[in-house]
Amino acid sequence: MFRIRRIFDDVLPVNRQAIREVKKIFMEHFAAAAHDIADLEERLRNPFKKRFRTILYVAEKIPAGVLGFAIVLHEPELQFCFLDYIATRAKVIGRGVGAALYEYVRDEALAFGAKGLFFECPPDERDQCETESQWRQNVARLRFYERYGARPILGTRYQTPVPGGSDKCLPYLVYDDLDQGRPLDGRFAQQVVRAILERKYDFCPPDYVQMVVESFAHPILREFRYHKPGVERKMAKASPPELIAMTVNDKHDIHHIRERGYVEAPIRVRAILDALMASGLVERIEAPEYPMAHITAVHDPEFVEYLEKACAAVGTGASVYPYVFPIRNATRPPKELTVRAGYYCIDTFTPINGNAFPAARRAVDCALAAADQLLSGRRVAYALVRPPGHHAERRAFGGFCYFNNAAVAAHYLSAHGKVAILDIDYHHGNGQQEIFYERADVLTVSIHGDPDFAYPYFTGFADERGAGPGEGFNVNIPLPENIDGPAYRSALQQALHAIRDFAPAFLVVALGLDTAKGDPTGTWQLNAKDFYENGRMIGGLHLPLLVVQEGGYRTRTLGVNARNFFAGITATASRR
Repeated sequence: MFRIRRIFDDVLPVNRQAIREVKKIFMEHFAAAAHDIADLEERLRNPFKKRFRTILYVAEKIPAGVLGFAIVLHEPELQFCFLDYIATRAKVIGRGVGAALYEYVRDEALAFGAKGLFFECPPDERDQCETESQWRQNVARLRFYERYGARPILGTRYQTPVPGGSDKCLPYLVYDDLDQGRPLDGRFAQQVVRAILERKYDFCPPDYVQMVVESFAHPILREFRYHKPGVERKMAKASPPELIAMTVNDKHDIHHIRERGYVEAPIRVRAILDALMASGLVERIEAPEYPMAHITAVHDPEFVEYLEKACAAVGTGASVYPYVFPIRNATRPPKELTVRAGYYCIDTFTPINGNAFPAARRAVDCALAAADQLLSGRRVAYALVRPPGHHAERRAFGGFCYFNNAAVAAHYLSAHGKVAILDIDYHHGNGQQEIFYERADVLTVSIHGDPDFAYPYFTGFADERGAGPGEGFNVNIPLPENIDGPAYRSALQQALHAIRDFAPAFLVVALGLDTAKGDPTGTWQLNAKDFYENGRMIGGLHLPLLVVQEGGYRTRTLGVNARNFFAGITATASRR
């Protein structure tokens, strides 16, 4: 089996390798047009360079690599797609790769709202071909495309040689209506042809362009030559967005504090998981175990060692809460591990017990596995984890958080490009702020309740903007106690503007669903529709997106709000 995916840019190593393989296949088939592939990376980064949106799809199989590719030019204003190139590796011809690519392109074109798919194809008339083998190849191509209803447009001057150009084997312009039953309108056809000749072939003289365009006033599709009309085939349908790769902490429920008022309970994950698995938006991915070095790259090794030993010492039968908070004297920490908890903790309600450490470490595994999904070429991944992490600082835990899952994943991704972290929990993301406060390669943005009234009270002020090399790369947007959906989206727009200006390679979202109406830890009024709109706006950044679960404690609405948030993301994240 192989997969077909879109290559958005050359940021990821996996994408750079795929583009190299695409170029190799291209040269096997179209060496004479080498200039058309030389700037592919730039065209992907700047998709409207030729006033077309350049889109690259690859069919690939691991470990075999790229089996074939298709390059599509999309014109969103005129609403058409032009299949520029499609080819497979020589050794995979006849294995269905080309057909799968063409069907995928048709589905994508329909999803883009295209009125039709156009492309060029060499003629299948024997007297227009230089050799017998060339003629047979052309016949095979047009026979294949005719299976989908695509046929040459007749009665035009499209095959007229450009002044000074070759008159050998000039191509037909072929039209595929994508099974919409849409007749080819003359005015629309003229706009399409003008766009092709003036943008793709910028060497065509104006009088030549005008002559060819005028000949499309009354376009006629050639009668079916190889297949009867209505032959059974795979009909085009708008392709669904790529599924979200979801990892789930399979050890989250061992961390179950059965005490009254402790709202960070296992039912939170079950409520979200049930809703998302029923939605058809996600694909569950297993998370491997990762080395502890990824945690100590973000958290102080002494803190990590302390947490592991203290949790083991307490055991699974009880929980110990910090109750003594000594002044931070690094040379004289309390010797008793349970007393020393206050040396590393920021509050009195985040306990130490035997299951906290293994559950927290497994949550980090899930965040890293989701990050690896982005590095493999996926556009959206989600780590559904508890305990949460965004209050955990380099040397401190608290707010139900032990290790900062989002920060570990962001640091991991930062080896491949700049990272932005957007924290949309009701409470300030003090952990990310403290960890990255002096770094310029990771932008931290947090929208939260003003620390004048909201936990953690001591951070999250608007004037905290980073320090040293990181000055200007920390953005806090504190909001008042009473906020509805439109007011929140205004703040979110401000946050997204900062992220666009930073131009990261990856976006990590610390997702708090405690901004919902009725959440026991928040005061805001967001509903399911608001979560959908928030997801749509974030997905509209069109960045590789890792979502890490943070807060959210009203279990009656957790599932529906999560489902709506991810529905909004998928509506925009993969469509650009």
